[in-house]
Amino acid sequence: MRKFTTIILFCSVLTTLSSNISAQNADIEVLKSINENTSTIGVSKAISNSTTYISLGIPVVMGAVALLGKEDDLLKNAIYVGVSLGVDGVLTLGIKEIVRRPRPFTTYPDIITAYENEKSMSFPSGHTSLAFATATALSLKYPKWYVIAPTYLWACSVGYSRMNLGVHYPSDVLGGAILGAGSSYLTYQVNQWFWKKHDKKKLLGLQAYL
Repeated sequence: MRKFTTIILFCSVLTTLSSNISAQNADIEVLKSINENTSTIGVSKAISNSTTYISLGIPVVMGAVALLGKEDDLLKNAIYVGVSLGVDGVLTLGIKEIVRRPRPFTTYPDIITAYENEKSMSFPSGHTSLAFATATALSLKYPKWYVIAPTYLWACSVGYSRMNLGVHYPSDVLGGAILGAGSSYLTYQVNQWFWKKHDKKKLLGLQAYL
């Protein structure tokens, strides 16, 4: 798992350094074929619209359960997941403003149908990065197949939904996936360092950390 996330982090650095991204033939052709699959539009809308609620709801529920059960480790994990999503959000918005890639339905209105009204920039896919940040954070903290498999399957379905709805290129989705996973991995490393430094400290009980 560590080797896998290291590769993701390396790819993330390469992707975020890109400052001039254009839609290649393969990119638009793959998008066109996915966008034409109208039989899954309803499911794609449901998955896409629920992404933020699921991602933000997970650390909130974890934190609530931790406080009710007075589980310090669970509370720490909840904070880690929440911070990972925050880091991902900041990086995603920043890269969107730097790259400023138009949405595919704007560039190719004759061949791409948009099933959602999106006004922000296209690269990277924010929904996908959020989903992969969530999946990676949970997988790093709970490296079990029954956590890894469903969370990444869900994250991949989010990426597919964004292409199916015509609001992102495949490269947007790939960039979002790498960015989301990389954000959680970087936050994980900082989180590990912090708690190693404060090994005997507890959140519950209001102990000082500085």
